Amino acid sequence: MTEQQHPGEDRTEREPVLLAAFEGWNDAGSAATQALEHLHEVWAAEEVDELDPEEYHDFQVNRPTVAVGDSGRREITWPTTRVAVATAPQSGRIVVLVHGIEPSMRWRRYCAELLDIAKNLGVRSVITLGALLADAPHTRPIPVSASAEDPQVQALVGAEPSTYEGPTGIVGVLQHEAAEQGLRAVSLWAAVPHYVAHPPSPKATLALLARIEELLGEPIPLGELPDDAAAWQHGVDELAAEDSEIAEYVHQLEEAKDTADLPEASGDAIAREFERYLRRRDKGTGA
Repeated sequence: MTEQQHPGEDRTEREPVLLAAFEGWNDAGSAATQALEHLHEVWAAEEVDELDPEEYHDFQVNRPTVAVGDSGRREITWPTTRVAVATAPQSGRIVVLVHGIEPSMRWRRYCAELLDIAKNLGVRSVITLGALLADAPHTRPIPVSASAEDPQVQALVGAEPSTYEGPTGIVGVLQHEAAEQGLRAVSLWAAVPHYVAHPPSPKATLALLARIEELLGEPIPLGELPDDAAAWQHGVDELAAEDSEIAEYVHQLEEAKDTADLPEASGDAIAREFERYLRRRDKGTGA
């Protein structure tokens, strides 16, 4: 995580950071896991570890799959959690990527094992990624909230304390356990329009990547994601145009969103977006 300073001014900018996303309840539209997969690809991450699926998964809930492998033989792939390591091209910072399926059991042991791996890799900051279904219009920027339990972390990255109370998923448990162990822990959540919840959700994936870019101070190559997001929005526009009730509902969501966002049209918000544009332009990564 990076404070609002120039690169190199804060040692936290050089420390390894962990990004984690999990398929299942925490991953509406597969937005979070696809953000992690995108980083894995563009940063050429290499897998360094994985958790034993026997310890954490009910295979009647998350079944293994069978397919013909590169060798021509049939192979079984088990649901598990994999840990990969990448090097951010600009800063040279180590980024640990954790991609898994929400476990069926032993959540505390699961989190403890992941955090032990993270600490052995020098991680001091943990960023968990999630996506939830929300009353958000597909025609507006996808909201991404950032929450943290530690007031110092809140101030460092501009996060808010979480006010949610109720059932939680592995994202919430991992964030809490990381904070309990003295790690800087932040959770990012993208709000996926509930009326287009079926994956993929490239616009929500883009929104998460933009927030990660801010936190790490590292431009992220986006490849075809902007085109995919534009095509996704165009497709939803066409579906809404065919149903007057949906079109009216989307219009109501747009009005509510625009009213709520009026305070955000501030000098600080505009300055942050301009800084992001300059950072991306200077590195020639494209939009």
